[in-house]
Amino acid sequence: MSEHKVAPAKSTNPQGGGTVVGTEHNSARPNNSQLRVGRLTKAHGLKGAIKVELYTDAPERRFVPGAVFSLQVPTSSDWHGKSLELIELRFYNAQPVAFFKGVLDRSSAETLIKAILWIEHDPAEKSDEEDAWFDHQLIGLTVIREGAQVGTISHIDHFPAQDLITVATATGDVLVPFVKAIVAAVDIEAGTMTVTPPLGLFEDIADEEPEPAPSEPATTDLPARAPER
Repeated sequence: MSEHKVAPAKSTNPQGGGTVVGTEHNSARPNNSQLRVGRLTKAHGLKGAIKVELYTDAPERRFVPGAVFSLQVPTSSDWHGKSLELIELRFYNAQPVAFFKGVLDRSSAETLIKAILWIEHDPAEKSDEEDAWFDHQLIGLTVIREGAQVGTISHIDHFPAQDLITVATATGDVLVPFVKAIVAAVDIEAGTMTVTPPLGLFEDIADEEPEPAPSEPATTDLPARAPER
């Protein structure tokens, strides 16, 4: 699950973070009762502070002193299987910077770069925004097109321009942009998402018939003549 909220009414996600941040190669991902709320990007100063890329619309609720984050890091990392307790989140030139218990110098901070932060989450919590949902509310929904089931939502990625939903179908995965033009309705209680995709998104389109080869030029019995001068 991610703290990102998927909103078809919006063409962009201001909290998109600039890059897709998912499960990295050879990294351990926390369990499904947690939300992904940030990524540590760069050491700041000499006292252990670390810049944070936020994946939450509510940092004032998620990043409070004493908050404990599970870490998603490669299994080879010394931080694998450990957690971090937040001392304070500050903003420097609009850039969030976190201070954590036990991270006291720049060298320690640099060992945490690229770590993804996860926090415990109540699955019953709902988004305060209209037309916005947490990832875990969408994963598993049945995708309906023209009254027929075409697949099931299996995964969600968050890109700067828009969110992208993976729909598992009988013929393979289909990537669906989560925008209003394609996602017509989401009904959490009914367990469905209705889509109106362009032709070709869920089916192969037959190649157009090739144009007929040009006919051979007509022959005549007139002799060839040299061009006039």
